[in-house]
Amino acid sequence: MTETEQDDDSAGRAQPDEEGEPTDEQIAALREEQLETVREADAEALADELAAHRLKIERLESELADLEETVEGKDEEIEDLTSRLKRKQADFQNYKKRMKQKREDEKQRATEDLVERLLDVRDNLRRALDQDDVADLRDGVKSTLSQFETELDRENVTSIEPEPGDEVDPERHEVLVRMDSPQPDGTIAEVHRPGYEMAGKVIRTAQVAVSDGQSGDETVSETTESDESESSGK
Repeated sequence: MTETEQDDDSAGRAQPDEEGEPTDEQIAALREEQLETVREADAEALADELAAHRLKIERLESELADLEETVEGKDEEIEDLTSRLKRKQADFQNYKKRMKQKREDEKQRATEDLVERLLDVRDNLRRALDQDDVADLRDGVKSTLSQFETELDRENVTSIEPEPGDEVDPERHEVLVRMDSPQPDGTIAEVHRPGYEMAGKVIRTAQVAVSDGQSGDETVSETTESDESESSGK
C-alpha cells in the first residue's frame, strides 16, 4: 500500500458515519491496528504493562469497596440520626402540650382562689346592706372596702392616683379634658377615675384632667378689669 493509499485509508477510518457513530469497517480497522501494535511490542514490556494495569484495577476495586462500605455506614448513621430526631420532635411536642395544660391548670386554680376570696367580700356587702342603722351600714361598707383592698394587695394590684401638678404619663394616664387650674400648664389638674396596675403592668389607666395654666379666679379678674376699663373709657 502506497503512502497516499495509507493516508486515504486513515482518513476513511477517522470519518464516522452521518449519525456520528463509527462504522463496522472503522472498528475492524482500528482493531487490526491494535493487534499489529501488540505483535510488534516487546513481550516483557507488554507483560509489565499488563501487570501495572492489573495492579491499578485491583487498587481501584479496593477503593471502590472501601467507598461502598463508607456509604453503607453513612446511610446507617443518617437513618439513626433521622430516627433520633423524630423521637426528639415527638418528645418536644409532648412537652409543649404538658406545659400548656399545666399553665391552664395553674390559671384555673388561681382564678378559683381569687373568686373564693371575693365571695367573702360579697357576703360582707350583703350583711352590710341588711343593717338598718346608717352608721352600722357605713361601718360595714368601710370594712368590706378594706377587705377588698387587701385582696387586691394579695394579687399585687396597686392604684394609679397621681397628685395635682404631676406630669402626665401617657402609659398610665388618660387625658379627658383641659381645664382652668392653678397647676402648671400641661400638668394634672384633677383625677376623675383612678387607674390600676398589676405586677408593674397597667391594667387600667387613670382618667385625668390637664391644666391649661390659668385659674378660674384669674380669668374672672381679667374679665372684671376689662369691664372697668371699658366703663372708664365711656
